[in-house]
Amino acid sequence: MQQPSKLPQRIRFILSVAVTLLLWMTVYRVYFFLHYRPPGKPFSGSALLLGLRYDLRILAAIGLGMFILSAFRFSDPFKNRIAMRAWTIVFAVIFFIFLIFYGADFYHYDYLKQRLSASVLNFLQDAAISARMMWQTYPLLRITILIVIAVWLFTKYIKKTFRRIYKRPALVSRRKKIIVHIAFVILCGLAIFGKIGQYPLRWSDAFALTDDFKANASLNPFQSFFSTFSFKNSGYDINKVKTSYPIMTDYLGVSTGAGFNIDRKYCSAADSSQKPNVVVVICESFSAYKSSMFGNKLDPTPYFKNMCDNGIFFERCFSPAFGTARGVWATLTGIPDVEFPNTSSRNPAAVDQHVIMDDFNGYDKFYFLGGSTTWANIRGLLTNNIRGLKIYEEDDSKAAKVDVWGISDKNLFLEANDIFAAQTKPFVSVIQTADNHRPYTIPSEDLSEFKKLDYPADTLKKYGFDDNGQFNAFRYTDFCFSKFIEAAKKEKYFANTIFVFVGDHGLRGDAGDLFPQSFTKQGILSEHVPLLFYAPSMLKPQRVSKPASQADIFPSVAYLAKRCFTATTLGVNLFDSSTVNRTRYAFIADPDMRTIGVVGDSFYYRRNLVTNATDLVSVVNNNPVPENPVTDSIKKKMSNATEAFYNMSKYLLLNNKKRTQQ
Repeated sequence: MQQPSKLPQRIRFILSVAVTLLLWMTVYRVYFFLHYRPPGKPFSGSALLLGLRYDLRILAAIGLGMFILSAFRFSDPFKNRIAMRAWTIVFAVIFFIFLIFYGADFYHYDYLKQRLSASVLNFLQDAAISARMMWQTYPLLRITILIVIAVWLFTKYIKKTFRRIYKRPALVSRRKKIIVHIAFVILCGLAIFGKIGQYPLRWSDAFALTDDFKANASLNPFQSFFSTFSFKNSGYDINKVKTSYPIMTDYLGVSTGAGFNIDRKYCSAADSSQKPNVVVVICESFSAYKSSMFGNKLDPTPYFKNMCDNGIFFERCFSPAFGTARGVWATLTGIPDVEFPNTSSRNPAAVDQHVIMDDFNGYDKFYFLGGSTTWANIRGLLTNNIRGLKIYEEDDSKAAKVDVWGISDKNLFLEANDIFAAQTKPFVSVIQTADNHRPYTIPSEDLSEFKKLDYPADTLKKYGFDDNGQFNAFRYTDFCFSKFIEAAKKEKYFANTIFVFVGDHGLRGDAGDLFPQSFTKQGILSEHVPLLFYAPSMLKPQRVSKPASQADIFPSVAYLAKRCFTATTLGVNLFDSSTVNRTRYAFIADPDMRTIGVVGDSFYYRRNLVTNATDLVSVVNNNPVPENPVTDSIKKKMSNATEAFYNMSKYLLLNNKKRTQQ
């Protein structure tokens, strides 16, 4: 006679099924790796281990669901025979779904060299054609027979497992049973979350393996499918891209070519000998109208204003879209983030990008963030596309966290400065700040030096601030800039470094008389940000009024640093003397208002993507734009540019592959 078990029967049954499915998923992953691996690539234990974590979160979700649904007497398979039959059918259906997903995944990768994604649902729009293609390409009849046999065998296994566990009842006290159930729920929760830390396990963690194939091998079909589900309609209209392409090549000053190519190659004769360092600072919520450079009477950023007076300051720079993730994306890739409603950094299909920062050959590469790059899946963009990148996050810092965003910006800057000072090779780095963001934390360690100021609510509102917390956080940003630059000036690297400061996005509000009314009424304050190139020993001070974009930063700074690089996206070199007289636009895709448009020297044109309503307003004064042949011509030209930016951005998000992949 069998000894009683110390685990409840339901728990044993769930674990038995989960272990069987995990074994099946692991065998598939090993076979997938061996079948599709490139020639000479050894088996990857890291891909297998990460894959186990992805598999466990799927199985934990199934197990937790069964645990909850079978918690009642009428649904407990060990207390109700009808429930047992029902659960047998349920698990047969689950296994059938597994087989469909894994079979589709295997042939999806065979066809497109991508793991199964929700974009496969788009084939249903041409279901008859898709079905014929599959029938003529793959052995669907044999696959169907194998699936039927596999489901039948799995059903028999479920019944056998149930009988085996049923014959071995549990001898567990009520107290121990409760403890086991609580432990099971906690373990399932941990497996679903997938990692220890602030953020859960995400698809982008796979690309920390820094190898595309290993990253793909570590994912499973459920992870990749549901991670892309909200992007299932992402893509582009090829006919619109064809129409937009010649407009964009004319705008960029390049010849049309095959495959909608817009490559522009730059290579300085001094490339091998002159290697200035580059530090790009992406500043959280650094809204232009709130800063001192545009005459804000509360003067919240006096130190940065002084830097702007001694650098090349672009007073009409715009983020292509509102939001930190969108701003970081545009700065690094040079592509406006036109994904709606999610961001491109969260789209697994857009993870492969050619990034100019990767073209800094012979440079050490760094990315500093006070929190975690798991946020918004930025890690996938960084690790998958920038070779040799060293990421410093909150866990790498000597300083303590101050709030949800990690360590303070001051400590982030000072630790970055220490690392820069120790470098013996040239370096290119991005520093991403976060303190100018709710909850507007100002560390207590800085309050002896940084003095908070308080103003009446009406005064704050008049100059663009919601409250004193927001105002002092903005001032604290300037304080952090001063600490960073003053510390850097004491180091040898400073004289040979180009610093770039740009806001990740602006903020909506009322700019009053600081700007024309269109900035407030049309909402472009949310994208208007300062842009500064600062290198006192290399750059002469200049204030530039021509439109600029975050997308222009890396083509411009790579040019200033005399690097050989290829611009493959929509960012332009702001310092290219051969294009100084060309029309320049800053493209804006507002994800909240669902509008697209461009800012030019004198006007802002926009179109509503929902209503198709258009308008043309002045960005230099408050005068209404008259309707006449001249303004009609301007509106048409800006309309064409808007559509070209929009359609080419949608195309490039999915087609700006790393150079090694083209």
